[in-house]
Amino acid sequence: MPLRDIALALGVVLIWGLNFVAIKWGVDEISPFLLTALRYLGCALPAVFFIRKPDVGWQILIAYGFTVGVLQFSFLFTAMRLGMPAGLASLVMQMQVFFTMALAVILLGDRPTPLQLVGAAIALAGLGTIGAEHVGGAVLVPLLLTLVAAFFWAISNIVTKRAGKIDMLAFVVWGSLVPPLPMLALSLLVDGPQALMSLPGISAQAIFSVLFIAYGSTLVGYGAWAVLLGRHPASLIAPFSLLVPVVGFAAAFVFLGEQVSGLEIAGSLLIFAGLVLNVFGPRLLTQMRSA
Repeated sequence: MPLRDIALALGVVLIWGLNFVAIKWGVDEISPFLLTALRYLGCALPAVFFIRKPDVGWQILIAYGFTVGVLQFSFLFTAMRLGMPAGLASLVMQMQVFFTMALAVILLGDRPTPLQLVGAAIALAGLGTIGAEHVGGAVLVPLLLTLVAAFFWAISNIVTKRAGKIDMLAFVVWGSLVPPLPMLALSLLVDGPQALMSLPGISAQAIFSVLFIAYGSTLVGYGAWAVLLGRHPASLIAPFSLLVPVVGFAAAFVFLGEQVSGLEIAGSLLIFAGLVLNVFGPRLLTQMRSA
């Protein structure tokens, strides 16, 4: 994997780690369904008027927009509205790595190397270490909703892979046309018209949240992620997101005052070790055999 792509993946990790703080700020003032609609409305407009539709069928675009937008983020935003801590949410969402690996084997015929499986096991131990810190205090419903969101993220990864080598920024932009109307309809149905009427009174922090979620996390983050999935096997790219909880816990501590324990630090180190083994292990093994 070229260093350029490794740097791009780490940049996405940073954006997505900070994104959980932005989401927390957003759902404090805006309903989850309306926030999802605003996120994807910002992604699609005005970019859709300047970027040509990607060379992919509408069924793929709709499947991507529905899984990543309507499903993944409506579940995640609802979980955080119900009290899911930002740091813990950034951790639980990384279950998508293992969902993606399993789906890639079943649907795409991917075959992770033994070292990648060992790296994933080490990273899973890190996730378990951090998760063990919160088992007693985690609210069951938000936790389950976050796991469902992680599953739909994995499905969207497979849909992205099925799209093939296309203009991935265009793919993200045009796929963003799908969520706004269903999410606006859900917001009106669940929250009532008062949710829309309250928008003029939201704070500058909530406005920043919408802009960061729409343009930073979605257009930049998911656009780059889609590019990486177009270049490399899903089983190689997905583990990079294991670093998102490291950034997420740090950002939640700095901006939200969420505390980081010794177990969380230890688990983060295990995640990093698993990622390093997953990404660099096969290359180092090849070099050792050829030496």
